[in-house]
Amino acid sequence: MAIAGFWHKGLRELFETGRSGRVSKPLHAASILILDRLDAIASPADCQGVRGFHPMKGDRKGTFAMRVTGNWRMTFRWEAGSVVDIDLEDYH
Repeated sequence: MAIAGFWHKGLRELFETGRSGRVSKPLHAASILILDRLDAIASPADCQGVRGFHPMKGDRKGTFAMRVTGNWRMTFRWEAGSVVDIDLEDYH
């Protein structure tokens, strides 16, 4: 299992149960697709070309982002072979 930790409690709930009142309904489908992808990766390189995947820069170096919808991004870090600190944020 590649996912080892969540920052956003609603994303954890969505991943574990398929639903969450803490994540807006319009974000559910794309979030579930991204979470399923993250759970299957062997390295961040496996996300290349998927939903605007990109490494972040500056003080966010070491964090990666994928587009959920509009300005919303799912961000995560890669640590010791696992996806950690998964968050849902609008950082634009």
